[in-house]
Amino acid sequence: GSGDPRRALAKGLARTFQFTPPDEKKSAPLILVGPPGAGKTLMTAKLAAQSVLEGRRPLVVTTDINRAGAIEQLSAFLNILDLPLHTAEDPQALQSLMKHAGGQEIIIDTGGLNPFDPQEMKYLARLLATGTLRAALVMPAGMDAEEAAEMAMTFDVLGVRHLIATRLDFARRLGGILSAAAKTGLALGTASHTPQVAHGTIDLTPLKLAELLLPAPAAATAAQKRKA
Repeated sequence: GSGDPRRALAKGLARTFQFTPPDEKKSAPLILVGPPGAGKTLMTAKLAAQSVLEGRRPLVVTTDINRAGAIEQLSAFLNILDLPLHTAEDPQALQSLMKHAGGQEIIIDTGGLNPFDPQEMKYLARLLATGTLRAALVMPAGMDAEEAAEMAMTFDVLGVRHLIATRLDFARRLGGILSAAAKTGLALGTASHTPQVAHGTIDLTPLKLAELLLPAPAAATAAQKRKA
């Protein structure tokens, strides 16, 4: 009965998809996983910047030590925030870093992994077994829906429970993100809508997702049709 199409859509989305509660976002160390080129390193920098702007100093760790330029790229972002970058060459090193972090917020970047390579998935399983982690699949918007869903299911099997959408600023089709979330139950929450590091994330709530799916001109047109 709502006269606002976007709010009506938001109610439907809230019933269809899982969304991460705001109070859950800093409850445990966050580890970002996903395929190569998904935007994990940039998202790590954005989350670190958000944490600093909110008055915290997170412990930032990367396991992506083999990719050329990976450490230098993230270090450059963190230098601006006056944060050191810690490296973990294996699951044991990661476990040691987390053990000595105390109550500090922890953000972990990882190298790109092929979800269809059993050996790479075994390595990810060992990483996820190092402690109580909040594992989030970083996935760019604009992917083929079936491909995205199949990819997400392989991460879901390993215990990944969250989905971070990137590149929302230029993707015009969100079917891949929605299909991945629908087929797995991964919770939507933090998302990226700009290449800028500072203020570079948004909370993907049901209403925000509805606004992305039904922009203002389309919402106005839908409302006019309802009145007619």
